[in-house]
Amino acid sequence: MTTSTVKAPIEAGVWNIDPTHSTVGFVVKHLMVSKVRGKFETFSGTITVAEDGTPSVQAEIDVTTITTGNPQRDGHIKSADFFDAEKFPKATFVSTSVRPDGDNFVLTGDFTLHGVTKSVDLSLEFNGSNAGMGQGEVAGFEASTVLNRKDFGIDIEMPLEGGGVVVGDKVTINLEIEAVKAQA
Repeated sequence: MTTSTVKAPIEAGVWNIDPTHSTVGFVVKHLMVSKVRGKFETFSGTITVAEDGTPSVQAEIDVTTITTGNPQRDGHIKSADFFDAEKFPKATFVSTSVRPDGDNFVLTGDFTLHGVTKSVDLSLEFNGSNAGMGQGEVAGFEASTVLNRKDFGIDIEMPLEGGGVVVGDKVTINLEIEAVKAQA
């Protein structure tokens, strides 16, 4: 059950995430000097706004659809060294609360990755809503959080000869979401 100290800035109803106009991406340090960026091609979710304005979010990411622009690296990330995607093909998020944070919000929820569930806070910005282009009303959001991969049991150590590691522990998750209000 979601508890909230704010009312959603969008109308009551179910809002479906539009994967064609949304992105679920990430950034992680590589070789201690640069960053690798990637995204997931397949994901889904809903924002449900109760009649009293209380919002809740549920989302699912197909981790087998990761892409970083390098098929060999993508295969390694899907392997048991990282996601173990054969055993844990999905990551999920279920919100537990939303609270104001200045002009923005903090969305808290249970995030499950690699078989481990942890509470995470996402910084959430509402970008507005409009009538859309004939497919129904749309709303836009941006959200981000920083996760430690080791908190989710992804604890591979790949040390560099001169010190440091190949892959950093901190992973920044960036969401750009467009949601379409479901027709009643």
